[in-house]
Amino acid sequence: MEIPKDKKIYFSSDNHLGLTSLKESHDREKIFVKWLDSIKHDAEIIFLLGDLFDFWFEYKEAVPKGFTRSLGKLAELSDIGIKIYFFVGNHDYWMTDYFQKELNIKVFKSPELFIFNSKSFFIGHGDGLGPGDYGYKRMKLILSNPFFIWLFRLIHPDLGIRLGRYLSQKNKLISGSEDINFKGEDKEWLIQYCLKKLSKEHIDYFIFGHRHLPIVHQLKSKSKYINLGDWITHFTYGVFDGKTFTLRNFLKKND
Repeated sequence: MEIPKDKKIYFSSDNHLGLTSLKESHDREKIFVKWLDSIKHDAEIIFLLGDLFDFWFEYKEAVPKGFTRSLGKLAELSDIGIKIYFFVGNHDYWMTDYFQKELNIKVFKSPELFIFNSKSFFIGHGDGLGPGDYGYKRMKLILSNPFFIWLFRLIHPDLGIRLGRYLSQKNKLISGSEDINFKGEDKEWLIQYCLKKLSKEHIDYFIFGHRHLPIVHQLKSKSKYINLGDWITHFTYGVFDGKTFTLRNFLKKND
């Protein structure tokens, strides 16, 4: 796919809307919506790489309330023709067809390969990839099981959503570690995953979220691993202008 010269592709991940207090979540949400508004003039595609919400579960006739500002802005951008792709994360894995039907946003549950301007992009949330993290991988098998999802839907939404929000924050297997320091190439699971995939095929950019740490790491001479950071402490996002990819901070002036 060729991107028009005056257009860009944007990437964002890990907002965790609903986390901590309502006021704190609203304040962060307003910043995110301001960013969405700032890119609508030249966005060809927007990739949202998961954990937009700290908890999300779709009942047949109900979804968690709130997030009105974000959902409304995404609907606006979709309605004016901007393509938006959503990759579910470990906190909003139970997304089904709400985004597709209400917002015309395509939802992915596993990483995908895209080609833009002859550059290859391997894109996903990043949870459960690479070596290690076996506790989470076992839990994901349970949480993604259709029988478990059916059982959870039997719980009334008022109780189920409250329970889900509690577990999302308290269960470390779901919420992940709080290690915010770069651990080195040999200990970063996603980098190990990228290197293994590179041994079989060339990919120009690996782009993930999940890690909550802005990272641009050179893998080989023409391949990079990028982690987008988050919208909790870093407020970082990625942009591809048709030639190069850069990681930017929305709250700081970027050259």
